[in-house]
Amino acid sequence: MTKDLNDGLRFGFLIHDVSRLRRMAVDRALKPMGVTRVQWWILAFLSRRDGMTQTALAARLDLTKMAAGGLLDRMEMAGFVGRRADRSDGRAWRVFLTRAGAKMVSVIRESVEAVELDILSRVPNEALAQAAETLRALKETLLEMLGGELETDASAEIEALG
Repeated sequence: MTKDLNDGLRFGFLIHDVSRLRRMAVDRALKPMGVTRVQWWILAFLSRRDGMTQTALAARLDLTKMAAGGLLDRMEMAGFVGRRADRSDGRAWRVFLTRAGAKMVSVIRESVEAVELDILSRVPNEALAQAAETLRALKETLLEMLGGELETDASAEIEALG
């Protein structure tokens, strides 16, 4: 059966719009805590993989090393993270959650969980599972098209933020 390109294009625009609106809703929930979405992502990644290198964090978040460095400087001044030189590579810096950072992860998770539940309130679990499977298949196709240059573990981002 031939696919209708117009349906595919509409689907792509819809994914973009839903993603943009979701980011706006999460940003609104984070604002009272004085944390940005990117800072939340850093905290979430570190909560799952504490001690990541600054370079690895930058790559996972699609940031330049310089942008990640500035962001981590601000987060370190706020007391959420600490950096230490890598024992095996003196040029590399490893980033660790502080107690304040770990506490902030818990606070943010509660707030973001409430937003996510509101966002998903009209979607039945079966439809959500099917949509997730569809998006995983699209992601795998895109990764193959890009030659595996990007993250290949489809669950890594989900795990890191969950």
